[in-house]
Amino acid sequence: MLQILATTQKNIIATRANDILGISDYEKIHPLIHNIIGKGEKVRWYFEMDDCLISDTFGFWEDGIIELNYGKMNFTHSGDIERIAIVGEMKWRDWMQSVMKPFNQAIIRYFSLAEKEKAMEWIIGDNNLN
Repeated sequence: MLQILATTQKNIIATRANDILGISDYEKIHPLIHNIIGKGEKVRWYFEMDDCLISDTFGFWEDGIIELNYGKMNFTHSGDIERIAIVGEMKWRDWMQSVMKPFNQAIIRYFSLAEKEKAMEWIIGDNNLN
């Protein structure tokens, strides 16, 4: 399940994944994306992963990578996302970076769970994008 966090504001979508994700979770953030791009802004996405409920077999996406490969998830807004901060256990780093490939125009940084505050500062900040 994807939870929308209270730090969602302006052009920032802050989420926490605490179970397997599917189409309905993507549909939760889709209207938020539209609200932001409707104002002429780019989206910044803070994506935190709670590792306690996740199966090592499939990762965070329902039906694993199959769902992505067969087009059930259509990331139509890849050009509308400026930054993505992925926060989670380091064991998910490589896999999540491959899952986020559809957002190839965004700057994506991976942070450990201990670096949550740093990740949020990076997402919010007007500092150098790198």
